[in-house]
Amino acid sequence: MLRPPPIRTDGSNRFARHTMRVRIPAILRDVQAMNPDFSSKIHGALERLHDEILGDRPLAPLDLPAIDASAWSRALADREQDRWLRTDWFFAEAYFYRCVLQATRYWETGRDPFRPSKQQELASEAPWRGVEQALSLRGAPLAERLPALLRAALWGNRMDLSYAAVAARGLLAQDEDLLVDHAAQAAAALLAAPGEVHVLLDNAGTELLLDLTLADALLEAVPRVQLHVKMTPTFVSDATAVDVRSTIAALEAPERPPELRALGARLRDAFQSGRLGIHPGLYWNSHRFFFDMPPLLRACLAPAALVISKGDANYRRFTGDALWNPSTPFGRVTAFFPAPLLALRTLKSDSIAGLPEGAAERLDAEQEDWRSSGRRGVVMLGGQAAG
Repeated sequence: MLRPPPIRTDGSNRFARHTMRVRIPAILRDVQAMNPDFSSKIHGALERLHDEILGDRPLAPLDLPAIDASAWSRALADREQDRWLRTDWFFAEAYFYRCVLQATRYWETGRDPFRPSKQQELASEAPWRGVEQALSLRGAPLAERLPALLRAALWGNRMDLSYAAVAARGLLAQDEDLLVDHAAQAAAALLAAPGEVHVLLDNAGTELLLDLTLADALLEAVPRVQLHVKMTPTFVSDATAVDVRSTIAALEAPERPPELRALGARLRDAFQSGRLGIHPGLYWNSHRFFFDMPPLLRACLAPAALVISKGDANYRRFTGDALWNPSTPFGRVTAFFPAPLLALRTLKSDSIAGLPEGAAERLDAEQEDWRSSGRRGVVMLGGQAAG
């Protein structure tokens, strides 16, 4: 199908431009502030990256050797005339976070430059209250519980450490904030024909805790749940395999209430038995869209009874980070996807499809930044589920 071009950083999209000129430099400053013991060499590299972005410099290649240099080199060759503020936005963000890893020597040290932010969130009370509330549904039938947990996982996506204004909204939402809700439909289909579920995770912290609560409930009905995570830290709070394992361990900590420790024990047992899988992949750190996914990843996802996609970045991968007519059916946009798909996404950027006719126009009149403010969300079927 004919796809619109991806959003660019050149000012043609106000939010993309704001992200690169304001939010991204602020993230660099936060990395420096949260890691004061970084060497002067690392702080200097972060400072240079900050200046290159604000100075709209050319996109510099990675230093060699680098495990993923060939993939990024091909992408950079396609953009040899581009600069940080004159390129496609999804690529710019993905490459920015890869450059942060280079600046902080992640591949050499294994140190997550965003770890202090993640630890700070888990040290607060709010994430644990959210899990306790989700677990309070445990006595309800699974047909009622799964849709509620899917919606809880959706609003957990607000807790994004790369976008503080959205995270500040918290987990509470009004009925009108949910623009599309296919949660009950997806749960009914899965319970009628149970099979392996793949979850494309987004943020660690609060969102991951709610995703793990959802996975625990899914394991009551399906043979296996596969969690796909980033190979390396990115987008500040995106989950890695280390984050998943440490979060399960935190659930089992002695200070947790009995119901949280029991959840942690069930998840640990499921992981040890192989019913819960944790799968890191470099694809999730790349700039590639889903219609360009590697054949091996496509073959991995194709047999799934359901693929649950979390978050804004994954949604942008499905839409090619493009400005579609908002009423274009999401099933049509994602018809290439080889399995039933359920996208859980709070809106933090402008690309959107699958809305009811006239909904976008009504929202435009109500709130200028409804596409990026994080107030609204969707639970949206696509892929083969919409076929």
